[in-house]
Amino acid sequence: MKLVKRHPLIALVNNYLIDSPAPSNLSYIWNFGSLLGTCLALQIITGVTLAMHYIGSVDLAFSSVEHIMRDVNSGWLIRYLHSNGAAFFFIFVYIHMAKALYYGSFRAPRILLWSIGVVIFLVMIITAFLGITCLKCNATLTRFFSLHFLLPFVLAALAFMHLIALHQNASNNPMGVSSKMDRVPFYPYYVFKDIVGFFVFFLILSIFVFFFPNALGHPDNSIPANPMQTPISIVPEFYLLPFYAILRAIPNKLLGVVAMLAAIFILFLLPYLESSRVRSSAFRPFMRIFFWLFAVNFLLLMWIGANHPEPPFILLGQLCTAFYFAYFLILVPLIGLIENTLSDLGTINPSKNTPQGT
Repeated sequence: MKLVKRHPLIALVNNYLIDSPAPSNLSYIWNFGSLLGTCLALQIITGVTLAMHYIGSVDLAFSSVEHIMRDVNSGWLIRYLHSNGAAFFFIFVYIHMAKALYYGSFRAPRILLWSIGVVIFLVMIITAFLGITCLKCNATLTRFFSLHFLLPFVLAALAFMHLIALHQNASNNPMGVSSKMDRVPFYPYYVFKDIVGFFVFFLILSIFVFFFPNALGHPDNSIPANPMQTPISIVPEFYLLPFYAILRAIPNKLLGVVAMLAAIFILFLLPYLESSRVRSSAFRPFMRIFFWLFAVNFLLLMWIGANHPEPPFILLGQLCTAFYFAYFLILVPLIGLIENTLSDLGTINPSKNTPQGT
């Protein structure tokens, strides 16, 4: 125990992973933070291994991938772990952000924690885009591959910053109230809870890797690119489709790019747009309804982005894009204002609501 307390590095790990105080009522939805760290480590390990055999050349890139699949020991396993791991990485980050939206984890005093998380999300999107973009220029391919290799380490640094910010005020909880009077050490309670999540995650990931390795990918990835012919359909991976649908919803190319970027950067403004006195949507029936409508709208954007830009998908994409921005700019502040007003009306004269004779 003396070594744990006195050694600077071991003491740091102990403070963050062993003795770190956490609310006693966290559910399994809080497991996704540790799962995201696991996914990031998996992506870095498999990515570095793949980079040892990949050739950043427009003439040899496809052949080098086939070489990895056929000739490198367990190369097929490393590649499928990397591609499917990226898909699960984004699925988990969407669930993690949805949890923060639902339970109000983005609000003070965790604004810095939320802001770093949004930066992580933005860097993830950039990293994924650099890794899946089809290029026909060696110089650009080299630049994109270099950045795709570098940014995961930037993500790791941001993840440590995220953990430091989390340690300042501890995690939020499903009740949305202060947990300073009711906390438990992270070990053993949440360590074993996270281990259960790890086993479930690796079980599901193994099913995809060994039985359905290309289910989350695109068939065009198995066809060599033809620089003389434009692909029939240009569709990004499914986890980028909602923002791709927002990009296509506006006919003007420049305004479409602006709208796509605004759909991400608007998340930075969310802590300042929320006005309700109640943090968690578990106690906000109006917000709970619109939150699930927003979740359905996000899935609709994903479905629309996977289809060709033709009627009725053009109109549906524009309507879903309008609702996406209206949720943050109109509904979130308005619902908070309505809830505060109703709360004030109920407390103006509480004596009228008190039964006679009490």
